[in-house]
Amino acid sequence: MPRKLLNEELGRVSIAEFKRQAKRPIALVLDNVRSRHNVGAAFRTADAFSVREVVLCGICATPPDAEIHKSALGAEDAVAWRYFESTMQAAEQLRAEGYELVAVEQTEAGAMLNQFSAAGNRPCALIFGNEVRGVAQEVVDACDRCLEIPQHGTKHSLNVSVSMGVVLWELCR
Repeated sequence: MPRKLLNEELGRVSIAEFKRQAKRPIALVLDNVRSRHNVGAAFRTADAFSVREVVLCGICATPPDAEIHKSALGAEDAVAWRYFESTMQAAEQLRAEGYELVAVEQTEAGAMLNQFSAAGNRPCALIFGNEVRGVAQEVVDACDRCLEIPQHGTKHSLNVSVSMGVVLWELCR
């Protein structure tokens, strides 16, 4: 059996190095995500895939926060982030900055993740919704496109932090 690597063998970069390195042109936008653990997981996932930033909206907690830190494990110190009082304000700002707005939500006309590709050289803002209500309809209406994760079980729902990992893995591979 192969030996498990020690932390010091993983080739991790420092926070300063991470901040300097090139990022994928992706923003993770959290639309009123209530769980601080899910917010922390967003930072950790953004760090793992080296995305540009995390955008926290509405009721999302913001760093510094002990519960965010518990699941982010310090990624909240490395990954750029900003906060908006509403997701619509964030969407307007991101659109003005040239982002394509993509709701990760089950809709009538969304593309399945395995058939989705980002639009050319445009940065992509992936909008993930509240744990109960998903992405607000007004936010879905403001998006350029919608993207859905194919699911085959009885629930047709994933935890928002799991959804972030699945979507980023597929888009970044």
